[in-house]
Amino acid sequence: MYSFIQNKWVYTVGILFSILNAYLFYYDFYFLSLVPLALAIVYATVFALDKLLLFAVFCTPFSLNLEQMDMGGLGLYLPTEPILFGIMFIYLSKQIFYKKKLDSSVLKHPITLVILFQLLWILITSFTSEIPLVSFKFLLSRLWFVIPVYFFGIQVFKHRFKNINAFIWAYLIPLTIVLLITVIKHAGEGFSEEAGHWIMSPFFKDHTSYGAIIALFYPIVVSLFFDKERSAISRALIAIILLIFTVALFYSYTRAAWVSVVGAFMVYLLFVFKIKFKYLMYIGIFVGSFIIINFTELSYMVQKNDAEHTTEDFGERLESMSNVSSDASNLERLNRWSCAIRMFEERPIFGWGPGVYSFQYAPFQQASDLTIISTNFGTGGNAHSEYLGPLAEQGVLGSLSMILLVIVIFYTASKLYLELEDKAVKRILMMVMLGLVTYFTHGILNNYLDTDKASVPVWGFAAIIVSIDLYYRKHKVLS
Repeated sequence: MYSFIQNKWVYTVGILFSILNAYLFYYDFYFLSLVPLALAIVYATVFALDKLLLFAVFCTPFSLNLEQMDMGGLGLYLPTEPILFGIMFIYLSKQIFYKKKLDSSVLKHPITLVILFQLLWILITSFTSEIPLVSFKFLLSRLWFVIPVYFFGIQVFKHRFKNINAFIWAYLIPLTIVLLITVIKHAGEGFSEEAGHWIMSPFFKDHTSYGAIIALFYPIVVSLFFDKERSAISRALIAIILLIFTVALFYSYTRAAWVSVVGAFMVYLLFVFKIKFKYLMYIGIFVGSFIIINFTELSYMVQKNDAEHTTEDFGERLESMSNVSSDASNLERLNRWSCAIRMFEERPIFGWGPGVYSFQYAPFQQASDLTIISTNFGTGGNAHSEYLGPLAEQGVLGSLSMILLVIVIFYTASKLYLELEDKAVKRILMMVMLGLVTYFTHGILNNYLDTDKASVPVWGFAAIIVSIDLYYRKHKVLS
């Protein structure tokens, strides 16, 4: 009888809500439709925080930036960032007030130590920032990515290995839908290069961020396709996904994304031929030192040209990557890098403040570096580098912490891959490692860790590597 009365009330409330919602819908009031979603999120926050994290991951490829939607200039990604902020708040509360704490082994892990140092240095340089309000907002946004996705993510992956697969698919499925929509729209425009700059809107702000995320997941899709343990139907579906990714990547007209995928393939070959990590370190140190020592000369190879060089020919676009005499995007990138170096030279220790590059770089531009797409109003984006951006904003330690993070991630993943015996775990580790290779290679030319589209998978993949290192190193994975 009690159960009958309970069900009766549920049905009554449901019917009344549906009638009221339909009435308001008729008068163009749509927000009541969000109430069930809000209630589900509240329920998940209290009783199933891990499911809420996966939901946030699923929403990420679909998220919209309020700044792009002319919502008062507020650079917030909906619905991802509010959900991640809520997860961060609940997770930190549980860490403070409940006995169940994060494993000390996680806090002592080399990757975690570098991340903690990064966060500490961002905090310190926020106090010395030219615009503290912007810098503390930058710190807060970094926290609501790192704490839920990395720290809580490790806890989620620890409990069940299948949660790692769930995380990957939670991002991959909606990303595939976004790519399919974009490819169909792009086909309607004849796959033109001009349309390729905006066709991914509103899900991505430009073709470079679009190409970077496609490249990030491209090795994962390829790996899933060549997984022989999958059924024929599963592989057929993944083949379709791979086709969508290939077309989307090709017509993203993002040269850095193309090259980063090739770079990931070359790294894979290094494992196939078992080339020792120390030799890679020597090569990386040599190339990096050469670029740093000769940066001024490389920057001033610029010869002005009044027209931006664009082409839809694949070979010509690849060739234009090394063209610093007429390609406007390359010229402007050199301009931004030169500004970052000059900003660093003026404030080498603490920098100008996290997140403030776009507000401060204009006075550091030189007339000889200006291009047809240069701007003095801070509307053209950031330093276009995951390594030079922190150098200008956080000083030498900011840049070194990012470089150290990359080194520690790949050293840990490479060493771990050689020690693992379980093929399923090795495959996932290789997938995420190659995905990160594409991103951090792409990071030489662009930086997107201030966006949810990049931060969620990058910090999530780092969490996967740490989880495998700590919890799945020595035994077979059954679930």
